[in-house]
Amino acid sequence: MNKVKDTTTETDILNAAKRIFQHKGMAGARMQEIADEAGINKALLHYYFRSKQLLFEAVFKMAFSMLAPQLNEVMNADSSLFEKIRKFSNNYISFVLKHPYLPNFIIQELNRNPEFVEKLIAEDHFPNIEKFKKQVNDKVTEGTIKPIKPEQLFINIMALNIFPFIGAPLLKGFINIENQTYNQLMEDRKTEVAEFIINAIKI
Repeated sequence: MNKVKDTTTETDILNAAKRIFQHKGMAGARMQEIADEAGINKALLHYYFRSKQLLFEAVFKMAFSMLAPQLNEVMNADSSLFEKIRKFSNNYISFVLKHPYLPNFIIQELNRNPEFVEKLIAEDHFPNIEKFKKQVNDKVTEGTIKPIKPEQLFINIMALNIFPFIGAPLLKGFINIENQTYNQLMEDRKTEVAEFIINAIKI
């Protein structure tokens, strides 16, 4: 076996694993299934990734590394507070509609492997919200938005954007709609969430 890892093969494995994890989750996925999906044998899969956990983490990092810089850029831009809220919702929902497995990946890892999450937080591209927090505090002091702690505002933004994806099966049942209609609702939330939050805090 060639001892030099080929980047094309590695990318094929990661994309195959993403599809399997998306449909079956971490617990339900099998390495043989991932190898079959990637069009390689299981021995070659284990050569690139020794365990399902390492493969899962690699898929997670691949997706998160695409999202985190976008969110970091939004939170640290020189734009207005309201514009940041709008862009955050738009960018996050757009991304998750293309990578619907990501929110559940995060929840799985938070509960199952907190050490991995700590490593993720320590990475350079992890979003920094210090500028956002100062901006919120300044606006409260100026009297242009209602008094609110920046941490609470950020949690509100995250919760309203993330939960509809994590709770999608339950919510679809409650409101009795199918996937296509639900996806359109998520498209609508790009503006609905932002405007709801802005209207809640502006004076």
